Amino acid sequence: MTEASNKKDYLQKTWVVCALALVCTFLWGSASPCIKIGYALFKIPSHQTWTQVLFAGTRFVLAGILTILIGSMLNRKMLLPTKSSAFNIVKLSLFQTILQYIFFYIGLAHNSGVKASIINGSNTFFVILVSALIFRQEKLNLKKLAGCIIGFAGVIVVSMNGQKIDMNLSLMGDGSLFLCALSYAFSSCLMKNYSKKDNPVMLSGYQFIFGGIVMIIMGYALGGRITHISVNSVLMLIYLACISAVAYSLWGILLKHNPVSKVAIFGFTNPVFGVLLSAWWLGEGGRELGVNALIALVLVCIGILIVNVKAKKE
Repeated sequence: MTEASNKKDYLQKTWVVCALALVCTFLWGSASPCIKIGYALFKIPSHQTWTQVLFAGTRFVLAGILTILIGSMLNRKMLLPTKSSAFNIVKLSLFQTILQYIFFYIGLAHNSGVKASIINGSNTFFVILVSALIFRQEKLNLKKLAGCIIGFAGVIVVSMNGQKIDMNLSLMGDGSLFLCALSYAFSSCLMKNYSKKDNPVMLSGYQFIFGGIVMIIMGYALGGRITHISVNSVLMLIYLACISAVAYSLWGILLKHNPVSKVAIFGFTNPVFGVLLSAWWLGEGGRELGVNALIALVLVCIGILIVNVKAKKE
């Protein structure tokens, strides 16, 4: 058996997928409070959407550079895109970075945080549906749907945390967040396809750089400005870049070697980590948070177990 086969078999083990996927979702969960801290350190008001886009673009360019440097050191050679992979990187970047985050920031600016968390938590649903119905990467079955429904119930419990949700729908708010979730779904499926031929770390790195540059240009052209810079703000920016570099690279590697649903279902833990870390670092959340988080964690774990038991048999 070759070294590549051994690596593939290892990365398909359920406990390995679970451990690495949870590292990714923990990092993504930590991004939520850290972005808020970053806004405070850079003195970016919550209503300045295009300054936030400019901030995100800077973060992603730095994340891309870090991803390529780390990946090159691990592979003991410089990771460079080929002519055939260049167009794939652009398409991947369009969905994974540019559209996803622009729609996210626009949607967040026109919606409540609770509603945004719940709608954004639906991206795992979209990943599995798009993977099965559009890309035909795997079959859709009742167990996968059941796992998604139970996991999503956990997202709703932890996101609402005793608060009321506004049921009024808006194109700019709800529409943008649903398009954000759909963009994420397409990016996951594209990564699955493109990583069959190209290194997923290379794809992640260069799509971050391309997408980040586009976001910087858009943010600046539409009035975004970052005027306050300090040592602490730069350190926070570097940490946010490291989150993207590590999490997306690991996620891409897992998608390369596993069914999309087996990996994507762990996405339901992202908002759980986000709420818990926001409570810890920012002091957000009321008395009910501990109970709600526990209920959410149980529901999410049941959803993950349902999907992965089936995935293991397949």
